[in-house]
Amino acid sequence: MKLIEELYELYKSKLTGNDEDIDMLAFAVLEQLSREEILGLIHEMDNQELINLMGLYIIESLKGKFAQENFEKHLPYPSRNVH
Repeated sequence: MKLIEELYELYKSKLTGNDEDIDMLAFAVLEQLSREEILGLIHEMDNQELINLMGLYIIESLKGKFAQENFEKHLPYPSRNVH
């Protein structure tokens, strides 16, 4: 994807490449994009990039669900949904 190549070239000498740097960069970029711009980037993806994107989304979402469930199981008191 062109965006990834451009970000890499811009920041390869400025960042260490560790997870924290990459997370900060990714969220900073996403924060600046509109929904339409994000959808445009998705439309530019080839099939493999789209599969990879959805795979990461599913993996990370499931990890979050399992982590939340494990956290709630180990609370010293029952969790409540407070809104």
